[in-house]
Amino acid sequence: MTVPAHVAIIMDGNGRWAAQRGWPRIKGHKAGVQTVERILEAASDAGVQHLSLYAFSTENWKRPPLEVGALMALLRMYLRMFLHQLAQKGIRFHHLGATEGMPAGILADMRTLEEATAHNTGMVFHLAVNYGSRLELAQAARRCVEDGLRPGEINEDALSARLWTAGVPDVDLLIRTSGEHRISNFLLWQSAYAELYMTDLLWPDFGSGELQVALEDYAQRERRFGGI
Repeated sequence: MTVPAHVAIIMDGNGRWAAQRGWPRIKGHKAGVQTVERILEAASDAGVQHLSLYAFSTENWKRPPLEVGALMALLRMYLRMFLHQLAQKGIRFHHLGATEGMPAGILADMRTLEEATAHNTGMVFHLAVNYGSRLELAQAARRCVEDGLRPGEINEDALSARLWTAGVPDVDLLIRTSGEHRISNFLLWQSAYAELYMTDLLWPDFGSGELQVALEDYAQRERRFGGI
């Protein structure tokens, strides 16, 4: 079976999952993190080389302050817990997103995790926190100017080299849970030719079996990289 080198997932539906059970949203987010742990292991075992998970967008700061604070506390707790699992599977961690405006403690925890897993040789786990693709593209364009490139030198390669994903292969398979059919400002450049897989399952219900179904669906497709 052909396994996609780079799988990206928009993890959607934590709040609805909790609401269906009459629980507060934070319980849905906690269940969602447990799903992350399962998918990390399943993707690594399947031979995926890069896994990008959309955890917190630049727009998510507009959510109620109480929810944002709870999410940041949850993120920090699990960043410290991830190390054991990543070490066991030889997974390397990479923060994908802007550092500006991020809580200092979370930035420190992500840097610690990056440094601790830097020599791992297995799958790379890109966690998108404070990520927005339009911001990423704007910053890449600005870096081209700051680096002194002339207009004729600003091309696809120049922009790609200045994205937060520099050196990472483009997305092969983009998965979104919860029945929504949009990509929500996630990896717009990198997903230009990605195969899309949408499922009605809410993220906490998305397990290793559903990931395998998505991978098998991808393997059966004939990829086309032209304009039409």
